[in-house]
Amino acid sequence: MVLALTVCGIVVALVVVGLFVFGLRRRLIQRSGGTFDASLRWDTPEEGDRNGKGWAYGVARYNGDRVEWYRVFSYSPRPRRTLERSAIEVAGRRVPEGEEELALLSDHVILACLHRGTRLELAMSEDALTGFLAWLEAAPPGQRVYVGVPS
Repeated sequence: MVLALTVCGIVVALVVVGLFVFGLRRRLIQRSGGTFDASLRWDTPEEGDRNGKGWAYGVARYNGDRVEWYRVFSYSPRPRRTLERSAIEVAGRRVPEGEEELALLSDHVILACLHRGTRLELAMSEDALTGFLAWLEAAPPGQRVYVGVPS
């Protein structure tokens, strides 16, 4: 009986510590500001896959001429993906369809991009999208940035 209570106590303590570390990590990421919620789908097919698979929920942070993307459900202190402003080409914008509506947050729109030849999609709120596109267009003189987003 004592062993069972000890094991249950340890399991509960580990769950609480794990949840605390998730929250602490997110606070540390957001501490410097310039963050927004963004789901990411990396290396998408050219014709567009709208079955909702491959989306990962995360937090993106502006860091100079880069956007660093962190998975929400991860303990890693490093970003999972880093997108350089000069290497991002915006290919289009669309609303989630079909099963994607279940995989993404309700108010998110999808931005199709190319980053160094890799197709990716970012899903974010309209406000975050406006900020992201403004950040792309605010590139220093001499950098090529392609932003051609149909409404």
